[in-house]
Amino acid sequence: MEIQTLTSFFMWCTILNTSLLVFWSIIFLVAPDWVYRTQSRWFPISRETFNVAMYCFLGLFKIVLIVFNLMPYLALLIIA
Repeated sequence: MEIQTLTSFFMWCTILNTSLLVFWSIIFLVAPDWVYRTQSRWFPISRETFNVAMYCFLGLFKIVLIVFNLMPYLALLIIA
């Protein structure tokens, strides 16, 4: 596989995953009650636990995005 193809792949992975992270963050900031009501229908969870879980998921997603999408993309840009 060519370096240009891998660079393009990781660029689009980074763009799409960053867009998902931003969308998820905006939805959680703009309509937290709606998100909680929607999720509490399926999973019985307290509001405080839900807020901690959402914060942890956002943080974990951001770390995974940086480690597995952004860093390989930047490394490929450097060696290309």
